Amino acid sequence: MKTATLKIATWNVNSVNARLPNVLAWLGSAAPDVVLLQELKTTEDKFPRMEFSAAGYNAEVFGQKAWNGVAILAKHKITGVQAGLPGDKSDEQARYIEATVAGVRVASIYLPNGNPVESEKYPYKLAWMERLRAHAATLLGAETPFVLGGDYNIIPEARDCYDAKGWADDALFRLESRRKFRALLNLGLTDALRVCNDKAAQYTFWDYQAGAWPQNHGLRIDHFLLSPQAADLLEDCAIDSAPRAEDKASDHTPVVLTLRQPTVLHNT
Repeated sequence: MKTATLKIATWNVNSVNARLPNVLAWLGSAAPDVVLLQELKTTEDKFPRMEFSAAGYNAEVFGQKAWNGVAILAKHKITGVQAGLPGDKSDEQARYIEATVAGVRVASIYLPNGNPVESEKYPYKLAWMERLRAHAATLLGAETPFVLGGDYNIIPEARDCYDAKGWADDALFRLESRRKFRALLNLGLTDALRVCNDKAAQYTFWDYQAGAWPQNHGLRIDHFLLSPQAADLLEDCAIDSAPRAEDKASDHTPVVLTLRQPTVLHNT
């Protein structure tokens, strides 16, 4: 009997309403089971729920007017929804949503950018990452498969950036930022792409400025981190760069994770 799979994608769409035709077209061709969206730039009431429902997806949304915003789309039932990252009740930014889909706990993450580093934005980024590490440690205690996917705004290594020296002082690549990311991995999480593809210049983001896309001046800042139980199910993880070449494209492109599933799952 062929083992069923669960295909999970993460994509910072840079305004879900502005990119909706692109997103729907990609869903139609790639057919992921679960989609983690970031940077929605809309509130829940203006999220295009009907259009995604027509495409076969349930949706759970944590939105914010004009900024941030995260969502989980799934062809299966979505349960146990948690909106917001624990650890700071005063934090109102819509950057984290978590739920269970087909027996896997999934989270859509839009980690703070942190620039300029001289402002309050960088300490907020580092504190947010510490909260994420603490929450991941709690999730590990449940000993069930979980997937933390999204736009981490972290360049893990020099090979994940077209110009590491030029980005050395940026919040995405500063040593303090990379140490916080490493602290997540040191909990026992797995960087899924690096298990499947160890090559340099594997990028998920290309700026709109200075011809970054045609020159392949990219960054790898969108990641899937897996719990040990999810890593045991890992079948594949790959970057789909085709959507970045489309008209009116997001500056990010999807990353697609495939996990093995022990039983055939049915749409709900």
